[in-house]
Amino acid sequence: MEQEEKEGAERKPSRKELRAAKKAEKKEKVRAMRAERAKKVKLFPANKKGYHIMHFMNLLRTLFYPVHFLVYPYKLHGKKKVGKGAKIYVGNHYCIWDVFYPARTTREGVHYLAKQSVMESPVVGYWAYRVGAIGAMRDGADVRTLMEAIRVLRNGEKVSLFPEGTRNKGEGDDFLPFHGGAALMSIKTKTPIVPFVICNRPRIWHITHVVFGEPFEFTEYYDKKLTPEDYERADNELVERLYAMRAEWRASRKKGKKK
Repeated sequence: MEQEEKEGAERKPSRKELRAAKKAEKKEKVRAMRAERAKKVKLFPANKKGYHIMHFMNLLRTLFYPVHFLVYPYKLHGKKKVGKGAKIYVGNHYCIWDVFYPARTTREGVHYLAKQSVMESPVVGYWAYRVGAIGAMRDGADVRTLMEAIRVLRNGEKVSLFPEGTRNKGEGDDFLPFHGGAALMSIKTKTPIVPFVICNRPRIWHITHVVFGEPFEFTEYYDKKLTPEDYERADNELVERLYAMRAEWRASRKKGKKK
């Protein structure tokens, strides 16, 4: 019996077992590589004219803009063009196509906050890395996410985020609760925020109206020692601004119909 156990322990693995072990090892290395890549945000240097151009994003714009407009037609209102330099786009979120609205207002690249799971996926994760997406936990407020976003802004580039943290699939008219972070990024880097609000839930072959407000800054918070409550108050001011923008647009639309 002892002899049989000894022979079993000394038995060499079969070719099938070796192949399976190598395959598992390779899979783990790829997974680790994706996870490590997801932690690093790709920065884009400014060209001679001062624009931070993402060539891969421009390719995606060429491919998907016509599809987006055909399936989900839309109309932009307000600040349709945003100048070069660091800006923070902040808006509500209904569907995956919402990422195109900020991209429509600039010729520069835009760094989007994306779920960490998306960043680690095989194909989409690689695309996200190529366009400088910033991996975030579900609430988008983890320290690493904030630090990476601040690094991007200090490089003079644009960041876009949806503070609701996920797509709003409810039937109501209210936004989902906003997670903090946008005000902190703006105040720490003294970067203007470009507020935008999707005024009606996107539906196939129905026009979606999107209002962009004038860029604004939280200048009253600059160069002060702030508490978490201060940042929360600033974030609440941002939410109120979005609600006000939507209400103003709806009021003007009703007024126009009466005429």
